[in-house]
Amino acid sequence: MEMKTSFLPVWVVMFPVIMTFVIYYVEQHSEKMRNALAVATSVVTFLSVVAMYPDIMAGNIIGYRMFQLLPNLEISFRVDILSFSLALLSSFIWMLVSIYSIDYMCKEHGCNRYYPVLIITLASCMGIFMAGDLFTLFVFFEAMSLISYVLVVHEETVEALRAGYKYLIMTIIGGLALFFGIIITFELGGSVTLSGTTLIKEPSALAFFAFISFLIGFGMKAGMFPLHVWLPDAHPVAPSPASALLSGIMLKTGAYGLLRVIFHVFGIELMRSSGWTMILTVVAIITILLGSAVAITQDDLKRRLAYSSIGQMGYILLGMSILTERALIGNIFHIFSHAFMKSTLFLAAGAIILKTGKRSIKELGGIGKQMPFTMFAFTLAALAMIGIPPFNGFLSKWTLALGAMDAGMPFYVLILLVSSLLNGLYYLPIIIAAFFGAEEGHGHELVKINEAPYKMLIPIAILAVSCLLFGLLPTNLPFDLSKVAADFLLRGGY
Repeated sequence: MEMKTSFLPVWVVMFPVIMTFVIYYVEQHSEKMRNALAVATSVVTFLSVVAMYPDIMAGNIIGYRMFQLLPNLEISFRVDILSFSLALLSSFIWMLVSIYSIDYMCKEHGCNRYYPVLIITLASCMGIFMAGDLFTLFVFFEAMSLISYVLVVHEETVEALRAGYKYLIMTIIGGLALFFGIIITFELGGSVTLSGTTLIKEPSALAFFAFISFLIGFGMKAGMFPLHVWLPDAHPVAPSPASALLSGIMLKTGAYGLLRVIFHVFGIELMRSSGWTMILTVVAIITILLGSAVAITQDDLKRRLAYSSIGQMGYILLGMSILTERALIGNIFHIFSHAFMKSTLFLAAGAIILKTGKRSIKELGGIGKQMPFTMFAFTLAALAMIGIPPFNGFLSKWTLALGAMDAGMPFYVLILLVSSLLNGLYYLPIIIAAFFGAEEGHGHELVKINEAPYKMLIPIAILAVSCLLFGLLPTNLPFDLSKVAADFLLRGGY
């Protein structure tokens, strides 16, 4: 595999950084120009990631070293198939959310703050996925975590500020743990470069501390039990487009970090021989069942979706712990699937809240008659989350189950089935009430259709249809990328 030097990864990260300041300056004079620049920035970022496709699919790794801080410690970028896949996913959904935001945020306060933060957070996520070493990853990971605090507290209500405070405390704890893990890795491995060679070769007490530190640092962002406590408070209070990104993309930065740690810091053999994967397995199963069970008890729509995200991230953690090829394919594909599914659900929920002001699930009876397009999209994504074929959620769970059977662990398949049942218990009542329940205060009479603006509906439609197409089409790009990425990681990342 050839390493190709290219400035393109630096461009993908730095272009939105530069545009953040341009947007901040322009918004003082023209809201339309501000909105157009925000969308244009996300589009250019997406197309710049797409431009890497020929080199990546040819089996090359794209890299660029910025500068050296200390011996064996530098700011560098490295794009392999896993980096490319997640950067492509993230920039695509960011582009759709930016378009959605134009109409959703038009009557909101603080837009002059929202759009620059939206774009600088995009840059931070691109930096995470394209980092060439753990130190660079840490810098962008912390930048994303701290900057996204502004999105959490955007509404400036008491609830938002309280949720933001909890988020900030958990972010600081996670950041300190992550930094501790990186220091240990540097001490034991002499480097923090994410190349084909594993950095820590042998199990030891210090290596175990590093593993636990990484698990805390990245697991907190991934919504892993018991570090999930910030998530169900932060998602409901943030603006719906921000919630879609928090759940659809930013949670995946934690999963991405853990993948890099497992395959580039410790390696599969060390993880298996040390038995540390069992720790990840236990927290993954608790995360799956806890998130799914608690979601059933939530009446606030966005809060139910937030707990659902916790359970879904448990699938991704479980796939990492199994370490078979098909489990890893299912794990990476579920990152794609969950991003499409949950972004659809949060954006649809935002449209409902914007047009009706209703957040309580008890108040959503008959909403499918009032907003049929939005609720149809919500239904598609919800059925995918449950794992009903032929949606993408079924394909990712099916592949995870096959991976568990490959490892001789049928118990994990049972966990997936129980979780899918729980998913049905908290999604199906919403769908049934929306289309077959009586609208509150109207009995069974028909109501006027009151859909959201088309700039909101188009991103919702694209994401919802993707949940179906990526389970049906014979050529499934996310699944193909997942297979190549899994093979890449299992071969040692080179």
